[in-house]
Order: sequence, then structure tokens, then C-alpha cells
Amino acid sequence: MQTHFTEEALKQPHIQEADRVLRSCVHCGFCNATCPTYQLLGDERDGPRGRIYLMKQMLENPDDSENVTEQTRLHLDRCLTCRNCETTCPSGVEYHKLLDIGRAEIERRVPRSTADRAQRYVLRKTLVEPKRFQALLKLGQTFRPLVPGKLKDKLPPKPVDAGTRPDHQRHARQMLVLEGCVQPGLSPNTNAATARVLDRLGIGLTPVAEAGCCGAIDFHLNAQDDGRARARANIDAWWPHIEAGCEAIVQTASGCGAFVKEYVDILNDDPAYADKARRVSELAKDLVEVLREEDLQGLKVDAGRRLAFHCPCTLQHAQRLGGAVEGVLVKLGFTLTPVADAHLCCGSAGTYSITQLELATQLRDNKLNALEAGNPETIVTANIGCQTHLNGAGRTPVRHWIEVVDDALAPPVSS
Repeated sequence: MQTHFTEEALKQPHIQEADRVLRSCVHCGFCNATCPTYQLLGDERDGPRGRIYLMKQMLENPDDSENVTEQTRLHLDRCLTCRNCETTCPSGVEYHKLLDIGRAEIERRVPRSTADRAQRYVLRKTLVEPKRFQALLKLGQTFRPLVPGKLKDKLPPKPVDAGTRPDHQRHARQMLVLEGCVQPGLSPNTNAATARVLDRLGIGLTPVAEAGCCGAIDFHLNAQDDGRARARANIDAWWPHIEAGCEAIVQTASGCGAFVKEYVDILNDDPAYADKARRVSELAKDLVEVLREEDLQGLKVDAGRRLAFHCPCTLQHAQRLGGAVEGVLVKLGFTLTPVADAHLCCGSAGTYSITQLELATQLRDNKLNALEAGNPETIVTANIGCQTHLNGAGRTPVRHWIEVVDDALAPPVSS
């Protein structure tokens, strides 16, 4: 794609990056064929190719207020950032990097309404602080009948008890685990189950209390500086353990995993953190990357359940780990039912299920229809956002896949 940036504009790093991404696009339109919002809305501006043109026009014309409007922002807001288009693209266009630049620019040039800004501020301040989120979640669950409309779907029932975690210090092999911001409140058993399974494999899983939200929520709600600040704080929290020789930083939420792996990119221009960010991104592993490298023969699993696996976009498109969880589950003996259009987004997409409620609900119901077609007993996934969003329909129960594995383990042999 030909671009027309001035020499002065190209002195800015973000314009250089935008120019690079734009020039890699051959505007073939293959991306539209797998874009969830284009499939629902049929509007070129609600597909990747159309959004690329909108961002190109906006970035090339910094003084154009006639064509850069709230409508432009709406089409960018409607993007799920699922990155399905990147998987489909034959030219390797890094669409999500252009989208981050475009969203920051539209935020600067077309200010949001007070109500819109307030909603995003509340989401950021509510979701990213675990203790605050858990307190508000408990309050909402107590007064669930009074919660208005479809927001009630966002309030899950009380979570499965997490049980006990094994003593991680008894193993020579040590890995860190990102506890996350919403997962401890919504599904505390996920990381506890992970610790128990890895314990059976001779791996100790160390939580680091000083590490908090990965930064994705802030970053994707256009508070990019706050997202970078959270990344730096996590790097500081993990660094002593990295220097002590930890093998990996494990994420059980694929959305967090995808973002931590991008620390190397978002802090690339920070001389104090660039090298450390690169190392952290190298050590970041989704849980399935750990398990698929281990000898699973020793795990005694009663795998008599029929499961449908929902592969989150952040796992299959961002981390390129499509098929990895399915492979582990089949190896352990579980029966997986077929899922049509498994590449399509469920509509969760971080805070999208709240900011774009109608579209998210359509995508969720379509996804559940596909997942339930094979009559599974349970739907399993790899991301807390998808899990909560799909469970909000009150249909087939949805759990993290590692919890199902943990439930199926034979009791440990007493020493």
C-alpha cells in the first residue's frame, strides 16, 4: 500500500511504525473473510481493510477534522482486536500494532463524551486492582437480583473453592505465575489447579505478590502509558526471581500471556527497561506451552468426559498456539467434540463485552451454538474473560481446561 507521510511526520517513531505496517498491506481483502464484525455488520469500515484505510487517512492528514470524526472512532472501537485477520493475512500485516497507533491518535483528536470517558475510567480502576474487584464482585453477587438488565450476566455465581496449593519450595524446578487481576476473584481455582498439576510434574509454581495486572486492560482502553507503567512494575517484581534462575513466567489467562509477550514491543523505546522486557517476553509462557513439553505419562487421569474446547483469540491468533491445548487434552485421554468456525471470536475481548454489549452478545450466542453442537458435558477454555463471557449465557458450564484436568487426577500417593 502506498503511503504519503511527510518527511517531518516520519521523524516520529509511531508514524514510522504505522508507515511500515501500512506498506505491508496489499489490500487484498482476505482479512474481511474471517473478521467477526465484518461478518455481522457487512460494512467495509467494520472490517480490517476498511479500518486500515480509515487509520491511513487519519494519520496522513493530521489537520483533517472533517473526515476524522466520532464515526471513525466507532469503527475502531468495534474492532475486537482478535487478530484473526493477522492469521489470515498472506502478507503478514501486523494489524494490531497499527490499531494501537490509530486508537491513540483518534483519542487525541476526537475526545470522548463525559459518560464514555467515565465508563472507561471505572472499568480500568475497577478491574485492574484485585482486592477492589473482589470486594465489588462480592457486593454484586450479594445484590444480584437488583443488578439491571444484561449487566446481571456479567456477574458469575460464587466460584469453585480453590482448595490448597502444594508447597512450591520442595521442587528444584521453579516457575513464576501471574495471578492476574480479575481471575483471583472470578476463578481462584484456576491457578490453584495449575499449581497442583505442575506439582505432580515436579515443578514449583511461585506467586509474586508485587506483580499485578499485566497492563492489557489499561493499554487497550487507550491508557497506554498506564499499561506500560504496569508492565514496568511487573518486570521489577519478577526480576529478582529471574536472576535467581526461574525457568518461566506462566500465564493461565491467554489474554495476559499475549500481552506479557508483547512487553518487548511496548517498552522497546525505554532504555531502562528494553533489555529486561525482552527477557521477560522470552520467559513468558502460556500454561499449555509448559505442559506440552513435559512427560505426561505419570499423570493418572480419569478422562471420561466429553469436552468442547473454545480456543481464545489471544491463544490461537496472538500467541499462535491453536491446537496446542487440544493436543494435550487428547494426549491425556479426553474426548473432544468438533467445533465449527473455531477461529471466530466469542465476543469477550477484554472489556468489549461491556463497551460493545450488543455485538458481543451476538458473537457469544453464535460461539455457544458452535460449541454445543457436539453435546459436550463441559466447555473448556484458556482465558478468564472468555470463560466469564460464555458462562453469562447460563447454558453449558464453562471452565478453564486445567481445572478439568486437576479434577480428573487420581489422588496423590501418600509418602
